[in-house]
Amino acid sequence: MEIATNSDKTEKKSLNFVEQLIEEDLAQGKNGGRIQTRFPPEPNGYLHIGHAKAICMDFGAAERYNGVCNLRFDDTNPSKETTEYVENILNDIKWLGFKWGHIYYASDYFQKLWDFAIWMIENGHAYVDEQTAEQIAEQKGTPTTPGVASPYRDRPIEENLRLFRQMNTPEAVEGSMVLRAKLDMANPNMHFRDPIIYRIIQTPHHRTGTKWHCYPMYDFAHGQSDYFEGVTHSICTLEFVPHRPLYNKFIDFLKEYDGTAKQALDDNRPRQIEFNRLNLTYTVMSKRKLHTLVDEHLVNGWDDPRMPTLCGMRRRGYSPESIKDFINSIGYTKFDALNDVALLEAAVREDLNKRATRVSAVLDPVKLVITNYPEGKTEQLDAINNPEDETAGSHTISFSRNLWIERADFMEDAPKKFFRMTPGKEVRLKNAYIVKCLGCKKDANGRIVEIEAEYDSESKSGMAGANRKVKGTLHWVNADDCVKAEVREYDRLFSIENPSADDRDFRELLNPNSLHVYTNCYVERFAAAMQPGQYLQFQRTGYFMADPDTTTEKPVFNKTVGLKDTWAKQNKK
Repeated sequence: MEIATNSDKTEKKSLNFVEQLIEEDLAQGKNGGRIQTRFPPEPNGYLHIGHAKAICMDFGAAERYNGVCNLRFDDTNPSKETTEYVENILNDIKWLGFKWGHIYYASDYFQKLWDFAIWMIENGHAYVDEQTAEQIAEQKGTPTTPGVASPYRDRPIEENLRLFRQMNTPEAVEGSMVLRAKLDMANPNMHFRDPIIYRIIQTPHHRTGTKWHCYPMYDFAHGQSDYFEGVTHSICTLEFVPHRPLYNKFIDFLKEYDGTAKQALDDNRPRQIEFNRLNLTYTVMSKRKLHTLVDEHLVNGWDDPRMPTLCGMRRRGYSPESIKDFINSIGYTKFDALNDVALLEAAVREDLNKRATRVSAVLDPVKLVITNYPEGKTEQLDAINNPEDETAGSHTISFSRNLWIERADFMEDAPKKFFRMTPGKEVRLKNAYIVKCLGCKKDANGRIVEIEAEYDSESKSGMAGANRKVKGTLHWVNADDCVKAEVREYDRLFSIENPSADDRDFRELLNPNSLHVYTNCYVERFAAAMQPGQYLQFQRTGYFMADPDTTTEKPVFNKTVGLKDTWAKQNKK
């Protein structure tokens, strides 16, 4: 699987292949010119960026062609599904900026699907099998050898009906029986070899409680639900290509069950279209693996900013617009690819540059004392909120004799091309004055604890004649009027490029340095008041957002992404 990089990006056509197929259907007058899509998540976990690609397609296609996209929860497995997941799926879709027409649940159709299954049994299209899952799997054969018929395949219809009804009782034992469609055990498509369509689950359902004890399988519920709702285009990912004939076969049965004419079948059949999944480097998308990360406390919950979940990205500070821009840039194809996560970060960086408020923060502070600045004096200076947005306005920052600057911005014995603070050289303090470094003080261990400088009182930013050239500009915060904060900086969650393709336990591939916490940071008071959801740029450092852990006494910020992509360069050394 090749990695897509910026150099791979070419100009996209105005229509992707899915939209081209939709336009063909519209041109042929199918479905009366009506467009209806659906996004059908299973509420067994939180949505991740891979789901966002499907959301953008399902909702985007409906918007483009003046149709409707409905939301349908595929809640056919109560042992894994909860209302918590339902609520978070709703929140994530709204955060991305999409609106659904209606909300449906597969459980809305449990009675219809049950009645349809009864009809299939009565018409010789389904039977109850009492073999174990292992026996059924073994008898299915291989793609090149036909399967072997179940010994229960030809049991009498009345016995099948009795046993099927018995499956839906509190006494039924999970795994003791399943209902299988009677199709073709020699079909080269393994999904056609008498697929299981109902199984026993005794876990109460989050919506229907204990009314049902027997639940339909995804392949049996999905196409029928599309048909019940009037879906015209069922858009899904490539792994469902081999499922498509079964999808159509069950709809054929359903049409026969409904007594619908063949012409109506041809004109109004939901059309399944498949596109490639979204895969990212240094990331896993498997819900099973994401569950493991959360359940085993390898991350700090579903919304950990290192997770590929939408709530994790929201907490980290990604904007919904940047995610949609990224998805649009990589496009939709019929071929799987591994996309470089740097492409996503570039989209985030580009979007936040236009919307983030510029503030000052010092992550690794060292004291700077302006020795000739009057003691006790404080000035209020003007700071532009965003130079990319004239409407963003400005805010005030305070300046005094005592400041904090980044420790990395000072070197006592600096090389020639070090344009930051060093003894005898001048630098400009952002939005303030030009200062000349005089030297530094050290503790008993030789660690620098204070830097001394003197300022040029005629060099204040914006002052007439204050624009003489100096090569370095440093950010700072007023040590007498700032707020101590915690800053969390994130790296790749996994240490290898494609953890999903590695045979080792994925836990072994986690990056032990994926989180670094700075506990002795200082931010300007204006920044300390920012709330989650407000995009910030810490000048010269990167983009940040306040974390929900923030309190009045202790602001906490997450680093969203750096100002430049330095990760690839660092890891090529």
